[in-house]
Amino acid sequence: MQIGVDLGGTKIEAVAIDRKGATLIRRRVPTPREDYAATIAAISALIEEIERELGMRGSVGIGIPGAFSASNGLIKNCNSTWLLRKPLDKDLALRLGRPLRITNDANCLTVSEATNGAAAGAEIVFGVILGTGVGGGVAINGRPHVGKNSIAGEWGHMSLPWPRPDELPGPPCYCGLSGCVETFLSGPGLARDFEAASGQKATAAAIAERAESGEAAANAALERFEDRLARALAPVINLLDPDIIVLGGGVSNIDRLYTNVPALLPRYVFSDEVVTPIVKAAHGDSSGVFGAAHLWPAGEAPLPTREAG
Repeated sequence: MQIGVDLGGTKIEAVAIDRKGATLIRRRVPTPREDYAATIAAISALIEEIERELGMRGSVGIGIPGAFSASNGLIKNCNSTWLLRKPLDKDLALRLGRPLRITNDANCLTVSEATNGAAAGAEIVFGVILGTGVGGGVAINGRPHVGKNSIAGEWGHMSLPWPRPDELPGPPCYCGLSGCVETFLSGPGLARDFEAASGQKATAAAIAERAESGEAAANAALERFEDRLARALAPVINLLDPDIIVLGGGVSNIDRLYTNVPALLPRYVFSDEVVTPIVKAAHGDSSGVFGAAHLWPAGEAPLPTREAG
């Protein structure tokens, strides 16, 4: 049995799959924000509950919104800032009494979709998480491309391309800079933009619902979001020219993105035509958790290893 865990900014999801990849059980709990010890406890309790219910022990792979530093083995580049500079792998391995594999959540999503999801069979896949934070991952022939600094695909922390005057200098980002893609294209970024323009508070999902009902302010917020997403993806296409782009995370459930963003790409991509498909993750906002489960291939003995990306 393989257990995958997706540690997100608002939820922790776990799944157990059998050797053939069939889902045995899935569970979700809220993420204990700003509390490292409680996060360790919540992940451990979720895994232990699954194993108790199924009556068997499994390998454990975990996707996190960050990476491990090669210099000190601690978490870096994590928008769940209470995890920064923590030895998450060691603490969880000690708590659970077994070795773990932990990697970046966007890598998990991208590999999952490249193997048996919306991008199955594609050679080069760029995967995007649009959720509490914004991340990206690259899969080449079904394997994650991690990079020398373990940051390949960290698209959320480049500056929003071709900024408008009213987008400068941009919202401050937890990374210490301003105007990062994440500050505009995360769920909280969309909500912040809508509130600044309309004076109303609403979640990203509520904004989408209100736009669908014809509310002008909500529609305008989504139009700004779509143009920013097109601007942010254009340099990825210019540089990597992937076979397909897959969107995951809660914001990826806004269906109009898949029509409106491709129509905007030709304004920004350096090509006479843009044929890059932009598709929704086949596993929805659970793509990352299935990818995490596959960090241990079926039947492989759990060797003490850590993979960061």
